[in-house]
This record gives sequence, structure tokens and C-alpha cells, in this order.
Amino acid sequence: MKTIQIGGIQETIIERSDYPRARLDQILAKETIAILGYGPQGRGQGLNLRDQNFKVIVGLRKGRSYDKALADGWKEGKDLFTIEEACRRGTILQYLLSDASQIAMWPTVKPFLSAGKTLHFSHGFGIVFRKETNIIPPPDVDVILVAPKGSGLTVRTHFQSGRGINASYAVFQDASGRAKEKAHALGVAIGSGHLFETTFEKEVHSDLTGERCVLMGLIQGAFLAQYEVLRRHGHSPSEAYNETIEEALQSLYPLIGEKGMDWMYANCSTTAQRGALDWAPRFKKALEPVIEECYKSVQAGEEARISIRSNSAPDYREKLEKELAAVSRQEMWEAGRVLRPFRPEHAKP
Repeated sequence: MKTIQIGGIQETIIERSDYPRARLDQILAKETIAILGYGPQGRGQGLNLRDQNFKVIVGLRKGRSYDKALADGWKEGKDLFTIEEACRRGTILQYLLSDASQIAMWPTVKPFLSAGKTLHFSHGFGIVFRKETNIIPPPDVDVILVAPKGSGLTVRTHFQSGRGINASYAVFQDASGRAKEKAHALGVAIGSGHLFETTFEKEVHSDLTGERCVLMGLIQGAFLAQYEVLRRHGHSPSEAYNETIEEALQSLYPLIGEKGMDWMYANCSTTAQRGALDWAPRFKKALEPVIEECYKSVQAGEEARISIRSNSAPDYREKLEKELAAVSRQEMWEAGRVLRPFRPEHAKP
């Protein structure tokens, strides 16, 4: 456990070394952890727990996810059950269904939340927007959150490589007086390298803003804008793709992640350095109002209402497939599919 100070703000960071196996067993040994849902987070967290021999079961409806769980070695009647049976057996219910599925399944799950159980989330959407979702836990259960800062696939692959992924944690309801230590222990057990404290509200507001902005929405828009400008000025697809995406993702962004943008500025050509320093403030000025607008939409619950309304529509999946197909057909990503096999790791000796 370390106390850090950044920008005058003091925070306490929970490290994996703070919770060795003996301490995890002390907290979790009597618990049965029920993973509800087998999407990326459910699969990643469930397999990480199973690999460490924690008492973990999975609750699923029959279908594609159930078949995937069987293929991963979960045994029907031993550690793979219906959602109802997993809820009955579990003392910690990790509610890892999609936001829309959480809403649909809540009437099934809630009756099994008897006194003393723990309801665990990896995203606070259902709780924060409970007026819309109707996900209102009974008062005699702990309600906690551990939100890995990455996809479920990354949770799994980082665990397998011994790295661990950072995560936030929060307590919404502490009926037992032990909710925080359970959040810490579960965070480490599912594969977190370190944990930092937040609230359910702040996790949701930052997460939804990030997804719409620099994690996905903004980055897709920025990539496409630069690619299309280069193409309009006569650059080939290969050149436009490499200058826009390949160099960013394969060369510069990993270095920025490892060493910081200040290091990148100090270790690039003087021409690149001057241009980046001059243009960055212009992009900040242009983008900050858009990001502020997005944040306020998230904070007001409008983005949640849009998601719930869209995901509940009977033709949602059909419309989504059309939207995703349109992205896939963009020349920029067509170029990526053609050019990625030329990366050195794919080259034949």
C-alpha cells in the first residue's frame, strides 16, 4: 500500500503485494464466487480465479456463452450452472453481464441476494443509473466494484504473463463492515496489479466519457480524418495507413505508454518536436469543448438513456451489425487488413 501525491491530490494505491495468497484465503476461503455472464470480463476473471483454485462457479443461460464455457473446461453440474442455481450457491455474485442483460436479468438475480451476500460489479452503470435500470440491491448485502482498466481479454492475457492490470475499486454499500477488504481481495484475485479508489459514479462518468472519446470514438474519428485528408491529397492507401495508424500503434504509442509524452517529445526529431508542440494546443482547444459536452451528457444520464433505449429495441442487433459493417468497409481498415500481415512478426524467415 503506497500513498502518492499528484497535482496536490493524495491517493492510496493498493498493490498486489499487499494481498499475498494467505491474506486472500483469509478473506475469500469461505466464499463461493459466482460469475454471472461469460463475456470478455466474465471469462477473463473467471478463468483467472479458477487457475488460482479459488472456489468459483459460472452461471449462464444455454447458448453460445454456455458452449464457450464448456469448451474452456467448466463442468456442468460441478462449476457450471444455470444463473438461478449459481445465484443460489454463490456468496459473492459477480454481475458481469452486459449493461442491457443486467437490466433484463435483475428480476431473476435479486431474490437470491440474501443477507450477508456480496454483489460485485466491474462497471457501475446499473447502480448509478438505477432509476432507469431498476437495479436496486437490498440493504443487507455488500455492493462493491472492481473495474479493470482494460478489456476482459487483457485481464486474462496480463494475468497469464504474470503482469496484472490496474483497476479501480469502490464501495456502494457496506452492510458487513468488510466490503472494502473484499473489494481489495477480489481485485487482486481476478488479476489486478494495483488498485486505486473511486466511486461508482466517478467510475461510470470517466468510463463512458473515455469510451466515447480518447479510447474509441475520438480516436476512430481522428484516425479517419487524417487518413482521408492524406488520401484526398494523393497519398496512397499504404502511405496514409502507415502514417496514420501503423506508426502510431506499433511504434509511438507503446513508447508513450512506457515513458510518457515528455520523453517522446525529447526523443524525436527536432522537426517533429516543433510541429507537435505547436499543434497540440490547437487540438486541445478544438477538442476540449467536445469532450466537455460528452462528459455533461454522460453526467446528466443522457448517454445511459440512449444506450438503454437503443439496446432495448427489437432491431438493435440488426442495426448494430450494419453500423459495424460500415466501419469495416472503410478503406482505412481495409488497408489495415491488407497491410498488417506485412508486420515483421508475420514475415517468413
